[in-house]
Amino acid sequence: MTATTLLDFGDEPYVLLTTFRANGERVGTPVWVARDGDHLVVMTAAGTGKVKRIERNALVELTPCDRRGRPKPWAVTLTGRAEVRESEGDADATRALVKAKYGVPYRIFTGIERIARRLKESPRVALWIHPTADVPDFLATP
Repeated sequence: MTATTLLDFGDEPYVLLTTFRANGERVGTPVWVARDGDHLVVMTAAGTGKVKRIERNALVELTPCDRRGRPKPWAVTLTGRAEVRESEGDADATRALVKAKYGVPYRIFTGIERIARRLKESPRVALWIHPTADVPDFLATP
């Protein structure tokens, strides 16, 4: 059996993205994730809590999970470094990768999301997540 790498999580339907508050408290969010070469990508709305936390502390943890954020029984948690990419080109490329991976569920989700926002397009950003060497737990807390 080979060791799991962060990039292997690009094949998972859902991944629990854990970010860190200023006090070090972990905040987990289930997300759709896709692989783009040597990093993973996530699409999210600009200004969300996870974006603000990543801008303050780029360290993240990823764990395969179900759609409700419950880690899979066999899941391992790996550490990465996240980067918020705000350019329209990065957002478009990430959107295309996520849309290609998730297909109809992606279209349904984004359609419902637009209706909930009354057809207003919310600015989106791309999160690029790069593998890092294992980071000791005490470094995760600023």
